[in-house]
Amino acid sequence: MDLKFVRYEKKEHLAYITFNRPEVLNAMHPPCHVEMDSVWDDFVADQQMWVAIVTGAGDKAFSAGNDLKYTAAHRGEPMPQWRGGFAGITARYDINKPIIAAVNGFALGGGFEIALACDIIIAAEHARFGLPEPRVGLMAGAGGVHRLPRHMPLKIAMGMMMTGRHITAAEAYRWGLVNEVVPLKDLIPTAERWAAEIMECSPLSIQASKEAAYRGLHMSLEEANRTTFPAMKRLFSSEDAIEGPRAFAEKRKPRWKGR
Repeated sequence: MDLKFVRYEKKEHLAYITFNRPEVLNAMHPPCHVEMDSVWDDFVADQQMWVAIVTGAGDKAFSAGNDLKYTAAHRGEPMPQWRGGFAGITARYDINKPIIAAVNGFALGGGFEIALACDIIIAAEHARFGLPEPRVGLMAGAGGVHRLPRHMPLKIAMGMMMTGRHITAAEAYRWGLVNEVVPLKDLIPTAERWAAEIMECSPLSIQASKEAAYRGLHMSLEEANRTTFPAMKRLFSSEDAIEGPRAFAEKRKPRWKGR
């Protein structure tokens, strides 16, 4: 895969995705979105990839959001097309594999929207989060105005969106936006620890759980409980569903295959 603005690496069952434009605080422009479409396509298709860690290059920013200078300089020009929304993820709903955001600095605007689209957020102590789009005449249209009120108390979310103010990693943790706050040097190791704990579980169980949890949010409890989602069907007819109880009975660690 020929990538210029993103680094994509695989190690055993773990994928590392790094936004690689540190000179502009990992701000996103259309060519980057196109590359991210390809990365997510590969991650979904590769059955050996069970978890992804997403981060930004350098120590200043996860992503500062939309590259406004690029937008201004190329206004009126034909733009490449991409499918999955901001960074190929904010409008993509078919990724049942877990995604961990390792936020290494500013996560603003679209950068915050990327993190909100992930399942787990680990933040460096100096990280900051916000949706400042109204301050430049825009809005958080890549899902931010919808995801943020679903992740924290409504009045707090509205206050953030209507002022464009940033919050610190400590504030984000207090409001339940992030799972853990650590020194920068511990950021990737902590994300890897979370990934390792996830990978102790059956990958198909994790995928079924993620799909059911997110799709069930839009249903009544009764409807969600009686719905059999596609990943659930795959799980219950899988080799892993046999291996788990067998390993428990034999008092050994399960050997997951993801099928």
